[in-house]
Amino acid sequence: MRRYIPFLIAGLILLESCAEVSVRETQNFVQVKGIHFSLSGKPYYFGCTNFWYGAYLGSPGKTGDRNRLKRELDNLIELGITNLRVCAASEESLMGRSIRPAFQKAPGVYDEELLEGLDYLLAEMGKRNMKAVLFLNNYWQWTGGMAQYNAWFNKENVPDPDDPAVGYGKFMDYSAEFYLNDKAMEGFRTYIKILITRKNKFTGLFYADDPAIMAWQLANEPRPGRDLSIIKTADVFYKWVDETAKLIHSLDPNHLVTTGTEGLAGSLQSDEIFMKEHRSKYIDYATMHLWPKNWGWFNANKADETYPRTEKNAIAYINKHLVMARELNKPITMEEFGIPR
Repeated sequence: MRRYIPFLIAGLILLESCAEVSVRETQNFVQVKGIHFSLSGKPYYFGCTNFWYGAYLGSPGKTGDRNRLKRELDNLIELGITNLRVCAASEESLMGRSIRPAFQKAPGVYDEELLEGLDYLLAEMGKRNMKAVLFLNNYWQWTGGMAQYNAWFNKENVPDPDDPAVGYGKFMDYSAEFYLNDKAMEGFRTYIKILITRKNKFTGLFYADDPAIMAWQLANEPRPGRDLSIIKTADVFYKWVDETAKLIHSLDPNHLVTTGTEGLAGSLQSDEIFMKEHRSKYIDYATMHLWPKNWGWFNANKADETYPRTEKNAIAYINKHLVMARELNKPITMEEFGIPR
């Protein structure tokens, strides 16, 4: 998600699953076997939506509305939606379109109301046999994200992409410097440890033991950089993917870990970059997103003219990723798609 969109609908490519039983599966954790998902020894099929604001609705603070939260979860169940992609991390920022409040007000300073909101969301999802994919960082500005980590630990202001003097180019370069920033990286890892080892106040379960969680996601739409011709962070990006996923698995052997990437659109249109970031043995499945209007395929003012190519491009994009996923021998989900209004 590049922009903060209040009700962003996402979807998933659903892959059939194996029926082998493991200890994890009997405990109701989602597992991967080759290109398949399984749950409790049975094929795991699911429809999904982005529900990034779930913890905000679950909060006892000013953003909270627990009746609305329960109502929306029930509505989603009625629609066959059982898997939700949720924001589990945000960093307080001066950037104009960053959400407030944030899970982290400053390094090591956490908003307990939002964390309680995440507790409440997971508890309510568990009651409904729903599963959550929790993302832990963001390449874009709307949650603070990597750029805010850099600003905190460099003791400087974030270059706001909505400032005409900055623009998205400079912002994207700044965001990618996160992979080179050891202090920022350590701050991020500290938050990961705090969250994964957290005990849910409503269920009494540690997050690492909660079957309402399907997977941890490294970030929303992480990218190695802005431009293939000037990229300087590819190698450290792969290292970040591998080491962060390894850390998560060391803290939590029960849940899956994935990247959160847009696919080729977030890999500088490079098959090599996409394959390398997903080859890590600590990454359990691949991801992709599909935004035809954002990517210039679809023009709403010329809908009849541009829709045919949009459909053709979308099908080719999906099929390309299915081929790469089979080469990786891992499942792949299309967890975001849409045409913004």
